[in-house]
Amino acid sequence: MDGLAMVVNMEFKLDPFSDKCAFIFCNRKRNALKVLRYDGNGFILASKKLLNGMKFQWPRTPSEVREITGQQVQWLLQGLEIEQKKALQPVTMTLENSCF
Repeated sequence: MDGLAMVVNMEFKLDPFSDKCAFIFCNRKRNALKVLRYDGNGFILASKKLLNGMKFQWPRTPSEVREITGQQVQWLLQGLEIEQKKALQPVTMTLENSCF
C-alpha cells in the first residue's frame, strides 16, 4: 500500500490521501487490478485477478492515463472499454435547455 501511495504522489503528482479518489493500478499482463483508496484514517487496498486468459482494457501509454467515472470503473471491472459508444450520456437539465 505504501508503495502504491508513493507512486500516486511521486509519479502522478496526486494526493493519495484524498478521500474523493480511488487509484487503480494494473499489472503488465493486464489480468489483475489493485484499487487504492484512503478512507480518512488509513488505506484500503482491493484487488481483482481475471482467470482463463482474460484481460482488462487498460491504457497502453502514460498519456492515456486519466480520470474516470464510477460507471466507467464498473465497465472496466466487467472487461468492457471505458468509452462505451452506445451508452446513454448523462444530461443536466436546466430551464434554459428544456422545452418547458
